[in-house]
Parts: sequence; C-alpha cells; structure tokens
Amino acid sequence: MFVETLETIFLASTAQHTYKLAYIQKAVIKFDLLKFFLRIAWETKALDTKKYSFLSESLAAIGKMLGGWHKNLQAQQIPSKKKGFER
Repeated sequence: MFVETLETIFLASTAQHTYKLAYIQKAVIKFDLLKFFLRIAWETKALDTKKYSFLSESLAAIGKMLGGWHKNLQAQQIPSKKKGFER
C-alpha cells in the first residue's frame, strides 16, 4: 500500500495540471488505507507500540503535506468552475 501511495503521488507530480487533482484524491484514499492497515497491525499486535508510534508520527507529517496539496488543487478548481456560469 505504501508503494502504491508513492506511485500515485509521483504520477500526480508529473501529470498535467488538469489531472493532478484526480491523482491526489486517489493518493489520499490510498494513504488513508495505509494508515488503517497500520492501525490494524498494531491492534492485532503484529506491530509493537514503539514502531507504531514512530510510523504514525511520520505518516501524520506526510498526511499534512498531502492534505495541503489536495486543498490547494481543490481551491484552484473552484474558480475555473465558476467562470463557466458567469454571463
């Protein structure tokens, strides 16, 4: 899941501007799934608390960056949609 998330982020970084938002939305979903699996691994004792804490902190920082990128792309999409309705 981690590799798939990285792949999708890479595709977003190299995509044409009109496709970036779709790739980032997909990356956000994959990233959330990665965090979910990490939590399941911790809850089932497949991952000890120390490792879980370290990974969770690192993923939180990555999530903030990914979320900021997503929010920025969404903000850029809104004005272009409004232009189509102006007369």
